[in-house]
Amino acid sequence: MLSLPEKIVFDILVVFSMYLTWRTFREVGKVVERGGGRLHLERLPVRLWRAIEVTLTQHTVLSARRLTGLFHVGIVWGFLFYFLVNLGDLLEGFLPGYTFLGPDARLYRLLADLFSGVVILGMLYFLARRFLTPAPTLQFNDRVLLHPRVRAGGIRRDSALVGAFILAHVGSRFLGQTFALAQHGLDPWQPLASAAAGLWQGGSPALLAVGEHAAWWLALGLVLLFVPWFPRTKHFHLLAGPFNFLTRPERASLGTMDRLELEDESIERFGAARIEHLSRTQIVDAYACIMCNRCQDVCPAYQAGTPLSPAALEVNKRYILWEDAPALARGADSPRTLFETALPAEGAWACTTCAACVEICPVGNAPLADILALRQDQVLMEGRPPEKLAVAFTQAERTGDPWGNPRGARLAWAHGLDVPRMADKGQADVLYWVGCAGAFDPAGQRVSRAMVRILRAAGVDFAVLGDEERCTCEWARRGGQEALYQEATAQIVETLSQYRFRLILTQCPHCFNTFQHEYPDFGGHYEVVHHSTYIAHLIEAGQIAPQKWDRRRKVQTVAYHDSCYLGRYNGIYDAPREALRALPGLRLVEMPRHRNRSLCCGGGGAQVWMETRQEMPINVTRFQEGAATGAQTIGAACPFCSIMLTSAAQAPGAPAVAVRDIAEMVAERL
Repeated sequence: MLSLPEKIVFDILVVFSMYLTWRTFREVGKVVERGGGRLHLERLPVRLWRAIEVTLTQHTVLSARRLTGLFHVGIVWGFLFYFLVNLGDLLEGFLPGYTFLGPDARLYRLLADLFSGVVILGMLYFLARRFLTPAPTLQFNDRVLLHPRVRAGGIRRDSALVGAFILAHVGSRFLGQTFALAQHGLDPWQPLASAAAGLWQGGSPALLAVGEHAAWWLALGLVLLFVPWFPRTKHFHLLAGPFNFLTRPERASLGTMDRLELEDESIERFGAARIEHLSRTQIVDAYACIMCNRCQDVCPAYQAGTPLSPAALEVNKRYILWEDAPALARGADSPRTLFETALPAEGAWACTTCAACVEICPVGNAPLADILALRQDQVLMEGRPPEKLAVAFTQAERTGDPWGNPRGARLAWAHGLDVPRMADKGQADVLYWVGCAGAFDPAGQRVSRAMVRILRAAGVDFAVLGDEERCTCEWARRGGQEALYQEATAQIVETLSQYRFRLILTQCPHCFNTFQHEYPDFGGHYEVVHHSTYIAHLIEAGQIAPQKWDRRRKVQTVAYHDSCYLGRYNGIYDAPREALRALPGLRLVEMPRHRNRSLCCGGGGAQVWMETRQEMPINVTRFQEGAATGAQTIGAACPFCSIMLTSAAQAPGAPAVAVRDIAEMVAERL
């Protein structure tokens, strides 16, 4: 098809394009290498399969916005198939009389034809969604910090550039096929192109040949022009997304944090102030971002009107990398801090660490990790935590709990219950970890007393630490105070090493999560169970049989609220519901947002000890969702959730809906 001069010109363009592509990809590689840590390639076959599976199935994209996701699937599959189409067109252009895969490759021709149509239709949908009828989900509220280029319409320009390239590339190839079919006869295995070829039938063969020739050059020439620019467009997520799934760390739960080596004097910085202080995975996150705002859709802090948008954080990071890439690749420091260009301090401290952004991201990004790194910088390097959080840090350090209660008051909740202590027994089957809320918060104390009643009814051999117990400071770790967390962890591990027990039972999902997933980094290897799981097990095993209920009373309707650290972090959704369904006189209903789509109570990530400016407080929104179901009670399985929802229930004008832990409802029926 091509003349000799055309082949020479095309070869020169290929060499030039590949050289520029090598330079831009090398620059991206050097920028990623500026990050800390490493990209993970252990268990490579498993990782590779995961990246391929996510790319081909697109199930992470289809988990939300189903219609938009289906169009995206069509574009992805079409674009992947077009690697084969472009190869075939290239060979046919260079080899006279050659037909790619032979004249009988009917399935290939059919797929190429259909995918051309699917990609063109999909791109028209996305361009209309971005430009003609802009989707509200693609916007940001006025309090969100945006990079100047984003504020000036950078995302729209980038979307237009990518959309124009895809439409021109696929469209010109499709157009070329219509010219070819008009010349040589229609093909039933290319139904779309054959239908469009009718427009040219009867046209001049010479003009049709020129059109076919020009379309070939346009389709493949655009690829040569676009590939060097590819890493500087949002379309780079086509490679960076799968690469992210291939190389990101494998975490036991969505928000598991890595241990900081605080005693290593060779480490000059903890946390992140500038983009090069982030880990390599976190830098790859920025390149992988689709800019779809799904994470923003589910972020409770954003919904509450705070300046936190995990989507804007990743988008801003991308534009910082584009803008500062040459300097970063040379080893220079970025000129501005992340707080100046990516996320304001108020936004970082508004995060509840619910991990909804991590779970929903279709390309495996973890904006939560960036936020926690920013907090560590503010606390460990700058010494600037929020004022009330700093008070909680001090009280936890001095007295062993964030409320600052006397050290000898840990067992006051158990007055009159004769609760066994580990110090007296030395060993027990179950170590009941009461937690700070269970020891000092009035609602938490009711849960602790209910648990004692349940354990005794089941004949469980248990004991508590009493005054030997202290706060795990999991909340402090999420608040950036790693040193306090590690000090508390060392003390707790040492205390637990003095006693023999089979498992740790805790009513706090935050304690459960840190014992289960983070203590192994500090030598603490324990079997841990949350009280909802344990209660459900006791009921199923027949060790307790909830029956006590006055049948003359109305059936009590309960809307169960999923705790983020119990559900999203650890996948425990069924056990609390099974326990509640086993109770006579109780009917379980679901809130609109439940299970892994549950809305956070607003208390995680140390929010219980902070005050963030929210236009519509998260806990109030969640309480109103529960009340709107018509339930008389909102069921909880987390002390932080109980505190936050109870606070909302006590607000002036709030509906008369109680907030109760599942342990209380089980215990009163024994």
